[in-house]
Order: sequence, then structure tokens, then C-alpha cells
Amino acid sequence: MPRLYLPLTWAQLRELHETGEVPAGAARLRAEGDDEEAEYDALQDAADASAALLDGPGRRVVVVAEVADAEAPVALARVVAVHADDAPLDPGSAAYDDPPELGWWATQEIAELLGSGR
Repeated sequence: MPRLYLPLTWAQLRELHETGEVPAGAARLRAEGDDEEAEYDALQDAADASAALLDGPGRRVVVVAEVADAEAPVALARVVAVHADDAPLDPGSAAYDDPPELGWWATQEIAELLGSGR
């Protein structure tokens, strides 16, 4: 089953948690292979795409899902992990040029992640 990397904003992560799906047409990337390096590259590309969605300081968010149809809406039940920044990044700062690695959260931790303000 294809593994997709969906670049989101914090608000879109909240919407996924509330509605239970990411709509069709949302940006999605795939790894160019089955090895860890290809998956890491896809995650980093999705993190960059998430940063491009930010309109000022914010957190990059990447949702990883395994789906049968890469073009269909992605149900929360298909999400296998969430990667997000621990704190907001400012695209105008020098730290943004070399951003930290994204943190990892299990699907059942999304509510905690959103509620913690992290």
C-alpha cells in the first residue's frame, strides 16, 4: 500500500482531527523507493512543502498515511504518524535556514499534540 506524506499546516492538522479526513486534492508526496533514505527524503520534501504553506511563524506538519488510492481523501484511520515542529518557526529568521528535525507523534497523540500548543 502506498505511503503518502501530506504537508499540512497546524490548522489543517486540527481539521483532520475534527473531521477525520484530509480532502482529495490536498498536496501529497511519495517516497521514490522503499528504503529508509527514500522515505526520509519524502518526509523532508513534505516538511519543505509545509513550510511553504506558512504565512508567517508557524509549525511545519507532515502526516504520513498508507492508502490504497493516492488521489482519494485520506481518512484519519489511514494515518500512521504525524511529524511536526516542537515550536513555531519564523521563516524570516536565520534559524529557519537550518530548521530542526520534526518530532514524531503516533496517531492517538494528535489531540494531545494539538492541545499542548507544542
